[in-house]
Amino acid sequence: MSDAKSLPQGNPEVVGLGSFGLTMIIQQLHHLELCNIGPVIACALVFGGLVQFIVGFKEQKGGNNFGYAVFTAYGAFWIAYCIIQLFNKLDIYHSSTTDIGYFLIVWTLYTMILWVASLYINGAASFTFTLLVLGFILLDLAHFGFPAMSKVAAYVLIFGALIAWYMMAHVIFLGILGRDVLPLGEPWLHPRTTA
Repeated sequence: MSDAKSLPQGNPEVVGLGSFGLTMIIQQLHHLELCNIGPVIACALVFGGLVQFIVGFKEQKGGNNFGYAVFTAYGAFWIAYCIIQLFNKLDIYHSSTTDIGYFLIVWTLYTMILWVASLYINGAASFTFTLLVLGFILLDLAHFGFPAMSKVAAYVLIFGALIAWYMMAHVIFLGILGRDVLPLGEPWLHPRTTA
């Protein structure tokens, strides 16, 4: 009987990046007033929340601290976001616009740490996290007196989500075709080498 450990394993990033991108897009369509909050809640709880959380722990088993930090955290973000929305809808515990704004500010700070790390990974990751930080900052502004920034953030975040899908497609096509047809680009920064 063959050892299960010798069998090839799928890369959990494909599902993590796919769920991240899809959930981000549907939320931004809501910000653009193209769909109601219902699809956002459903998608964010299951695909953006639960699935990304599972992917994060798969990344942890593979020793990828960056993937672990990204996918478990953003899975938790989507679940927390849904809880806030549901609590508001059901009048269980009301969160004001500024309450949500502070929630977003701490996530902005967390994302900035991941952004710095992404600069050493590849160009696509750097671009995605740059747009994610920018989108979060715009959403922060939207919750503290500049509501028009919400729609600007939506376009920025949709673009970032599409780049996440590009990275997903890179992994899938590389596995199927055996060659890199969707290059991710060089890292924007390189670690200093010690003498």
